[in-house]
Amino acid sequence: MTVTSTPPATGDQARPVVEPAPRARFRDLVFAEWIKMWSLRSTAWTIVIGTLAIIGFNAFTAYNDYTNWTGWRAEEKAAFLPNLAMLDAFTDAALLTLMLTASAMGALTVVGEYSTGLIRTTFAVVPARRSVMAAKVLVVTAVTTGLGLIAAGGSFWATQAILSARHTGLSLADPGVAASLLASALAAPVAALAGMAIGTVARASAATMGVSFSLLLLVPMAVSDDHYGTALVDHTLPYSAWARLVQVAEKPVDFPWSATGAWIVYAVWGVASAAVTILAVQRRDQ
Repeated sequence: MTVTSTPPATGDQARPVVEPAPRARFRDLVFAEWIKMWSLRSTAWTIVIGTLAIIGFNAFTAYNDYTNWTGWRAEEKAAFLPNLAMLDAFTDAALLTLMLTASAMGALTVVGEYSTGLIRTTFAVVPARRSVMAAKVLVVTAVTTGLGLIAAGGSFWATQAILSARHTGLSLADPGVAASLLASALAAPVAALAGMAIGTVARASAATMGVSFSLLLLVPMAVSDDHYGTALVDHTLPYSAWARLVQVAEKPVDFPWSATGAWIVYAVWGVASAAVTILAVQRRDQ
């Protein structure tokens, strides 16, 4: 009987070959963040309730002007068009609601993961932190832009339908109307990105909500454009940029500024907030 001996496996032969895991593609990260956002019941409810509240504020204001129209003097009726008719389409209260809703949605995508510890798992699976946060920024921007477009478009349709009965309604073809609606819609992603940036830095719900509310809503009410110094501050705020952009007709002010300058304010806030969100997580412990 012949016995054949098998030589023992060497160390390299005994060790199983492990293929490196494929690097996550950016589109996969975007899809994952999209699923995360819509897996929260609060996302859909926030959009529905926020949109209804915004349209309701605007429709109520338009109906109030519709009701009181017959009692107005001729000069009051002349002053109503076109600026006041456009302001009925998207009131200050509606803008504040939209910005507060959007900033809360943006902040929640970051603060929610920090509070549950999910962010650690996310960064352990995908060490490319900047790519993860960039995917969050893209998803939040897309969702809140949709929110803004629905809120602004729905409000315009509802309010102008009410005002048209007095022959005071506007159409999209009227000068400045489309730009005003776009400014109202884009206030949502600007506020959402600001909320994300604050949430990335603060990492606490109460602090994030407090700073976001103060920066986006309270500070614009505390400063005015009556003096040069405060006008400079006022002209750097998203709320004030919106107020400038929804002017269908120019109004005399002490320190005027251009619509181009207001659009630049929107762009700077959006880009700077996105940069803070993406870059702030790179060297911070989770």
